[in-house]
Amino acid sequence: MTLFPSRARFGLLALAVAVSLMSCSKNEADEVVPAGADDVNAGGAATVFSSGSNAYSLPAPNLRGASGAQHLAGDAAFERRFVTADGLGPLFINGNCTACHVRDGRGTAPLTPSDPVQMLFRLSLPGQDAHGGPRPAPGFGDQLQNRAIVGTAPEGQFSIQYVEQLRTLVDGLTVALRQPTYGIDAPYLPVPADLLLSPRVAPPVFGLGLLEAVREADIVALADENDANGDGISGRPNYVWDVAAQAPRLGRFGWKANQPSLRQQTAAAYNGDMGITTSLFPLEPAAGQSQAGNQPPGSAPADVADTELTNATFYLQTLGVPARRDVNNDQVRAGKALFISARCASCHVPRLSTSPAPGLPAEMASQTIYPYTDLLLHDMGAGLADNRPDFRAGGSEWRTPPLWGIGLSEVVNGHSTFLHDGRARSLTEAILWHGGEARASADAVGRMSTADRTKLLAFLKSL
Repeated sequence: MTLFPSRARFGLLALAVAVSLMSCSKNEADEVVPAGADDVNAGGAATVFSSGSNAYSLPAPNLRGASGAQHLAGDAAFERRFVTADGLGPLFINGNCTACHVRDGRGTAPLTPSDPVQMLFRLSLPGQDAHGGPRPAPGFGDQLQNRAIVGTAPEGQFSIQYVEQLRTLVDGLTVALRQPTYGIDAPYLPVPADLLLSPRVAPPVFGLGLLEAVREADIVALADENDANGDGISGRPNYVWDVAAQAPRLGRFGWKANQPSLRQQTAAAYNGDMGITTSLFPLEPAAGQSQAGNQPPGSAPADVADTELTNATFYLQTLGVPARRDVNNDQVRAGKALFISARCASCHVPRLSTSPAPGLPAEMASQTIYPYTDLLLHDMGAGLADNRPDFRAGGSEWRTPPLWGIGLSEVVNGHSTFLHDGRARSLTEAILWHGGEARASADAVGRMSTADRTKLLAFLKSL
């Protein structure tokens, strides 16, 4: 796995922050926005004009003064590699954030036991916990940890097997869809017979502060839970437990929108993925299990102080969003029209607006953004179902993932695998897996001519 050396990356980021501090006249800004391409600035003033391998890793160019310095401090926190002396483990998946979110991008499912693990398995039993969330599995908790410190047994190993299903489209193209089966190999304890398991690959982490700054009322306004307009689309919000507020709150982050804020999402990842405790999650994921040793749960100070957690969160809140490319290309323009006519935009809503909110960076407010998501849950059908509820999310429901930056996945991460578990090896495969509320859109793409489908893909790759 290739990562940017920290020193080189800091130099790049410091340069980008320094450049962002320079004022830009209105005429200069107009010159980089081609006429008629209103969504080229995908992240509003937080848009970065880069299409190289670092496109997901640049700070928002509108950061000013202390914000630039805090972003760099957060980058150091995000890249920090933990060892046992820092509190790593006793159970964990990886030793730092960038091992899963390589170059701040998307992970991929391992194909062999020796491949890097950039995904996780959520675990639970039928029923709910005290706050309406998934019920932890005894002896395993809510997530499988496949690694452990020396002298400690990991919980088990990831097991993935694929069977290919062939689908022939109207124009004669045959597409192989990988149907995965998941399991746990070499568990340290017998796996409960009624265990619910849900795989999740690491998603890209840029632009998250902008999504956090979208008003809750605007997200809820997009919902149509009972399909009152009869269009077959019935997105609905997830409401999840906010640990800090000790109350339910709108979920925005995670594949099932099961986290209410970036701070909680970050602290949960520290805890579940690395065994790193914080003030939000003071217990090790091994608490109550044999791997925890003899130390009373919660007796040790937090492995990461609130300052470092705040900086890591700020880093995620202030990563810039890559600009759209090739917006004046005729095929791309035609593909955008096909995207809309196939009703893909019913869930992948192109445009949202951000607003000021307490605790969020001021630079992320008052922006018009083009993330291509509604941040709502949608029934994606039996083919993509994990059959594991997550707060109000049902077993076949998933949050609409943002599409911004998706065309740079191959450039940044060296692969083009998509969906929540990375089963799709191309955008075409990802589209054809859509079922449930999205079945009509997937069928419309399947009926397209070769020329039209090429245009649609050209549009998606421009994002």
